[in-house]
Amino acid sequence: MPALYVSQQGCWVSLSQESLLVKQRDTVLATVQLPLLEQVLIFGQSQLTTPAVRACLQRDIPIAYLSRLGWCYGRALSLTRGYRHLARYQQELSFGDRFAVAQALVRGKLHNSRVLLQRQQRRLGGEQLTTALDRLAALSQQVRSAASLEQLLGLEGAGAASYFAALGICLADSPFTFRLRRRRPPGDEVNALLSFGYQVLWNHLLALLELQGLDPYQACLHQGSERHAALASDLIEEFRAPLVDALVLYLINTRQIQPGADFEWRDGGCFLNDRGRRTFLQTWLRRMEEPLADRQPHWDLLGRQVRRYQQFVYQPATGYDPYPMP
Repeated sequence: MPALYVSQQGCWVSLSQESLLVKQRDTVLATVQLPLLEQVLIFGQSQLTTPAVRACLQRDIPIAYLSRLGWCYGRALSLTRGYRHLARYQQELSFGDRFAVAQALVRGKLHNSRVLLQRQQRRLGGEQLTTALDRLAALSQQVRSAASLEQLLGLEGAGAASYFAALGICLADSPFTFRLRRRRPPGDEVNALLSFGYQVLWNHLLALLELQGLDPYQACLHQGSERHAALASDLIEEFRAPLVDALVLYLINTRQIQPGADFEWRDGGCFLNDRGRRTFLQTWLRRMEEPLADRQPHWDLLGRQVRRYQQFVYQPATGYDPYPMP
């Protein structure tokens, strides 16, 4: 289990020998062995005891503190990470090397978005999905000839607009409606699911980047800042459709998420409530622990791509190939 999620409110995480205990009042909700953990994610009003924090930091296990809605406030990291030797190599990457990776990331995102829609088209049919598939294929070809980062981001945005419009069609037999991607705040239940899933995935990628010694603020496609770990935003692009969007469609189409029971409307938007977050995270964990064709769990996809990017930093001539959704 690479991560411990504490999504229920009012929990205490304490240390018991080589394990973390998650308690709510006098009830033990979970027990996780420290050697199995890669990170801990705390949502909302839950706390870790000082011995638990110390044990995590001694074992180089980062702790992420998030709001109940999934927005990350910050992270606690071990000092043993020291100087990031890879950061110097990242800073020395040429614009051409970075731009080639940015093109690959956008093409990878468009490819995976198209594969997901193709699967839905085989199930549903319809001319609207066919039109979206043709549009994504055309945009992917244009990415190859893009001459600037601004043009590349424009093509990525056009692809996202076509893709999300088609994604709404895939929910025709459900009580959910989805017409437009709206992030802050999420404008409906589907947006709430997507935003929460992307934030969970982003935090996992950020932890893996830190574990491999990469500077998460040095990116190729997105603009980094003191408050934005842009490299995690780069690498998330190839995984949105296969890991998060596919899971959202599954939860909705199997009726595991319900419009009334799993969401709350407030502050001008729609958000997952405690029950909705618990359902999402439980299903997410099951999906990520399922084996791939090579018998490795889905978790390995994330680590594999981070290591592939690390290899690119050391040897830019090798380039970077995003994960292709089969």
